Amino acid sequence: MKGGKHVFKQVLFPVDLNEPASWRNALPVALEQCRGAGAILHVLSVLPEFSARVSQYFPDHAREKYRADSVADLTRFVKDNIPEGIDVREVIAEGSVYEEIMAVAGAVGADLIVMASHAPSTMKHLLLGANADQVVRHSDCSVLVVRTKT
Repeated sequence: MKGGKHVFKQVLFPVDLNEPASWRNALPVALEQCRGAGAILHVLSVLPEFSARVSQYFPDHAREKYRADSVADLTRFVKDNIPEGIDVREVIAEGSVYEEIMAVAGAVGADLIVMASHAPSTMKHLLLGANADQVVRHSDCSVLVVRTKT
């Protein structure tokens, strides 16, 4: 604690690059948490898992191309949305959103996770809310959930 305020050093910020609601309101909060303390911002994009059953319906190397495209999309997101002066790391994971957020939080030593959550008015929003709920319930570090309006 510094002056009664906790100083975070490793901030994890999960985003869905196909859903601006997953980051639009939460990004300024994550940036504010990083600015004051010089924290590292880990921007995480979780890709759906390609199971053996599903991958048989795609051409060879589809998984690798999808991953490469996702890395490029995350790099573009960071370039377009993270200002100079923020120490940022890009992280791509594959699998269950909640499980990957938890795994990456542990791997990077996150002491804060900043993420968005909708009030569950639709199925899409229910899923985003469900991931935030799981992270809040099971995280070993602080979680700041930014409510997003539909």
